[in-house]
Amino acid sequence: MHYLQMKQAVIFIIVFFISITASAQGTFILTGKITDKTTQAPLQAASVFAQNTTFGTTTDAEGNFRLKLPYGGYDLAVTFTGYETESIRITTANADEKPMLIELKPKDKAMEAVAIIGSNEVKDGWKKYGSFFMENFIGKTVFSSQCTLINKESLKFYFSKRKNRLKVLATAPVEVKNEALGYTIKYTLDSFIYEYGTQVSLYSGYPLFEEMVPQTETQKTTWEQNRQIAYNGSILHFMRSLHTKTLKEEGFQIQFLVKNGDVEKAFELKNYYGALNYNRDDSTQSVEIMPNQLNLAVLYTKEKPDAAYLAQADADVPKDFQFSFLTFTPNNSLIIEQNGYYYDQNDIAINSYWTWEKAGDMLPYDYKSR
Repeated sequence: MHYLQMKQAVIFIIVFFISITASAQGTFILTGKITDKTTQAPLQAASVFAQNTTFGTTTDAEGNFRLKLPYGGYDLAVTFTGYETESIRITTANADEKPMLIELKPKDKAMEAVAIIGSNEVKDGWKKYGSFFMENFIGKTVFSSQCTLINKESLKFYFSKRKNRLKVLATAPVEVKNEALGYTIKYTLDSFIYEYGTQVSLYSGYPLFEEMVPQTETQKTTWEQNRQIAYNGSILHFMRSLHTKTLKEEGFQIQFLVKNGDVEKAFELKNYYGALNYNRDDSTQSVEIMPNQLNLAVLYTKEKPDAAYLAQADADVPKDFQFSFLTFTPNNSLIIEQNGYYYDQNDIAINSYWTWEKAGDMLPYDYKSR
């Protein structure tokens, strides 16, 4: 069972100057300044991007930046070598906020050392664990097989015999070239952890997409078709369909999974949105849900599971539709923005088919389906 979570980093910020204004074209503008928390000096060439999108920029000599985003929700990531990455939730509702500015906190070298204590860096780590990392981070799908890791030398592999755990860190953003979907992904990887005892993998970080330039019309058409295939049935597709109340029309069914002792039973729902306690805020165009049960099964009926997935799955896995499920934490609601962004992402665990489709099948929040 794999848990795919995007880290909500602890934010050490001092307000100075980020102004957020809305435009008439359905976008809002972020402007700001990034400085060193200790010296107050501006940080030039710091990366500022809405993670899991194609929208990013860098700061100028004075530490200033300007970033234009479509309406919706995002996690704004600010990264700079030698400093802790900051993640700040941004939505269309922030458009009227007063100007602010962010200070980054230098990394504590001592804490970094503590983070890997008890583990030994593996000599020739890529040779030993490279394929394993690619399968568990990029994936084993048809699209994943067309991905290339550009800077594998940035990865450091640590293995703890006592914990029977593999940990992977990166000295620079992990760059993945996806020839199937036409994107280059720069993934600021906090860490990748695989627990051999439980066979649970967890990775967290901050991805930024960059569209590749097609060399031919045929390549452009192929990328468009592949992106649509990757989108169909994905969690991005599900969240957008839930936001617009078009689950059935888009091919999704949802059920509650309830355990009675050791027996787990699925309950079909007559009214999806009532069972989810669906509540729409028209002023922010966001949707809030809090399901009546914590375990939610999601069936996508318009496509069958990948043959490679079925080959490695249990015999009782459904073969006529894609089956995934979400586990919600008690007493926590989920907010869904119009672009499919949802939070708090640490409040749900994603399992089954959606964990089969990893970074090699990821699409940015600004992807527009046909």
